[in-house]
Amino acid sequence: MSDAFIPVISATGLYTPSDTISNEELVASFNAYVDLYNAQNPDAEPLVHSSVEFVEKASGIKSRHVIDKTGIIDPEIMEPRYAERPNDQISLMAEIGVAACRDALAKAGRDIADVDAVLCAASNMQRGYPAMAVEIQHELGMERGFGFDMNVACSSATFGIQTAADYIRSGNARSVLVVNPEITSGHLNWRDRDSHFIFGDVATAILVEAKDLAPAKHWEILGTRLKTQFSNNIRNNFGFLNRAEGKGPVDQSGPKTDKLFVQEGRKVFKEVVPMVAQMIVDHAAHLGLEGSNLRRLWLHQANQGMNRLISQRVLGHEANEDESPTVLDTYANTSSAGSIIAFHKHNEDLKVGDTGLICSFGAGYSAGTVFVRKVA
Repeated sequence: MSDAFIPVISATGLYTPSDTISNEELVASFNAYVDLYNAQNPDAEPLVHSSVEFVEKASGIKSRHVIDKTGIIDPEIMEPRYAERPNDQISLMAEIGVAACRDALAKAGRDIADVDAVLCAASNMQRGYPAMAVEIQHELGMERGFGFDMNVACSSATFGIQTAADYIRSGNARSVLVVNPEITSGHLNWRDRDSHFIFGDVATAILVEAKDLAPAKHWEILGTRLKTQFSNNIRNNFGFLNRAEGKGPVDQSGPKTDKLFVQEGRKVFKEVVPMVAQMIVDHAAHLGLEGSNLRRLWLHQANQGMNRLISQRVLGHEANEDESPTVLDTYANTSSAGSIIAFHKHNEDLKVGDTGLICSFGAGYSAGTVFVRKVA
């Protein structure tokens, strides 16, 4: 096959918000809210305190980056507050997406004039239309080509990579930006003990290009595979056909809980781990690979225990930090961006010819695998 139709990853980009919330800060805020609620609702079933030990044992998370810290840790608010911007100003989601795209373009030494398409792939969109991707395209100064949004929850980035790779394989594009602006703090119920610690905010970008156009230093995409299977075990019911109700400080009358992130954590763990592990093993075999051929796994950053079991099934032994690096401890779950952050921060040390896996999984259920090999 001509190099003009072989897709590669030329570079990745990252935007990280400056605000951070440690587990200690988050738990102190949550427990203060619990005390307020219990005092004001003496006849209701009392809420239970959280703890740093509980959070870290349940997830492996120690801290997270957020765009608005003040509202989240205020016990009388317990949610981020984003100032609404007029239509003639760049939207918040586009702003952080543009920052990640510019980082990826700079690392590849690429000009935006060379890019044919922008795919905005994320778990939540700030609005229905105009598409976030088209606004990002405009803000980048991309005067030709096209953009569109796609949402496959935590697998949005890998689904975007396959879509971009397919454009390259078909000759419909030669350079595609896949951008993942994840403002996950906006759909998290910060008043829920079982999930208030899970998410963080970030934006990543992946520049997928034809091999003959890519810089000497790049990653060849050996194969991509996608899978979906319907499940209600992770769900968010917010949309344009309903409205969030209530903004009370401590009376649980904020947005209805099913209009925010909800999950049956134990069911997700039990069902997703074997599904994803088998998907990786099957896809690797299709490519003539096995666990011993994989130098590194960049797995979705949702739960430390899930990643440990998946990597053990794939590699045949429990992975160490070098084989399966984590960013979960400092970034928390950043939905589709998690595996891309891990790849972005932990790939420079690999040698030419080394093979690795970028993998995502999440609501839907959805899962995506992208096998890559380092070139130069």
